[in-house]
Amino acid sequence: MSHTKIRYGMVGGGPGSWIGEAHRKAASIDGLLELVAGCFSRSNSKSQEIGNKLGIVPSRLYLSASEMAQKESELPSDKRIHFAVIVTPDGDHFTSSKAFIERGINVLCDKPLTTTLNEAKQFRELLNKHPVLFGLTHNYTGYPLVKEARDIVSKGSLGKIRKVIVEYSQGGLTPEKNKIKQIPTLLAIGTHAFHMLQYVTSLEVDELCSQVSTFIPDRTAEDDANILVNFRGGAKGVLIISQVCIGEGNNLNIRVFGELGSLSWQQEHPNELKLCYQGKPSQILERGKDYLSPIARHNTRIPAHHPEGYLEGFANIYTNFTRSVASKLEGKEPSVYDKDFPGLKEGYDGVLFRELCHLSSKELKCVSFSDLSLTKQTE
Repeated sequence: MSHTKIRYGMVGGGPGSWIGEAHRKAASIDGLLELVAGCFSRSNSKSQEIGNKLGIVPSRLYLSASEMAQKESELPSDKRIHFAVIVTPDGDHFTSSKAFIERGINVLCDKPLTTTLNEAKQFRELLNKHPVLFGLTHNYTGYPLVKEARDIVSKGSLGKIRKVIVEYSQGGLTPEKNKIKQIPTLLAIGTHAFHMLQYVTSLEVDELCSQVSTFIPDRTAEDDANILVNFRGGAKGVLIISQVCIGEGNNLNIRVFGELGSLSWQQEHPNELKLCYQGKPSQILERGKDYLSPIARHNTRIPAHHPEGYLEGFANIYTNFTRSVASKLEGKEPSVYDKDFPGLKEGYDGVLFRELCHLSSKELKCVSFSDLSLTKQTE
């Protein structure tokens, strides 16, 4: 890409928003981006507070996403934003994104795509009508060794996959915190777990059987789910998703078992990937080593034994998306590495996953995934 920085604006991420701050830090790591506009809060004073702190000129601070989209689209091409970042509360993702997409502005949205399947379908229709670049920040698949795991599976090194286990357990949800936020666990962390499963294995889900529970008193949304998965081709899967596991921090992990070997990765120890083959000693692959695949090395910044973590994985999503935006501006096709970021399909499947988990749990039976998948609906 050229040396000119790509310009972006942000909707959401105002005072007290840790995820907004995480996005801004991740976006700044590789020096490719410049934050030039924003609507950081529904409160104009709070939005001004963040904007002033970030050095954004007052004329580029807006009262709403729709105003920002309109006024930015009217600026000269060498001034307007190249894409908008959406870090609003989950229920506002669709309406905020829609304002920019309808004006031809690329969008990078925090996960989940939406909170309802109906809005996810509207998202799909909108992007079919306005084919801008759209990305979703499932940042955990940005880690270099997650990309190494995907490469190992795709090459068939483990043989035919038999079983996949993904766990995402947290222990921080308490009755006190529940009074402040009632974000559904399957949206908050379950979509991450499901995307991790799909990304690493590329297996297609045939059907799932789920038990969805709510343990915290006076809570209206789920806080725990246990899911069995049947994949096309015969492989089996298990997902354990919970925010009521006392003692757990941010325990996202994946294990993949094939006919010839297995691998395992833990988000809390992201710089190591365990690899095992039948009858051979276990191996620990380390981030930053020359023996890793090209895509893992492409998404690595510093030498081995200097840990990379959450923000660097997040930054890989930003950098790949930014390079794709730059290629689009230059009339070029992005490289296969730069196109490696989640988008509409992954977001749609995550929302569908939650819907089907509840349906299965309610009806006490396995439910089909393929008949509602985005791939089939757009064939």
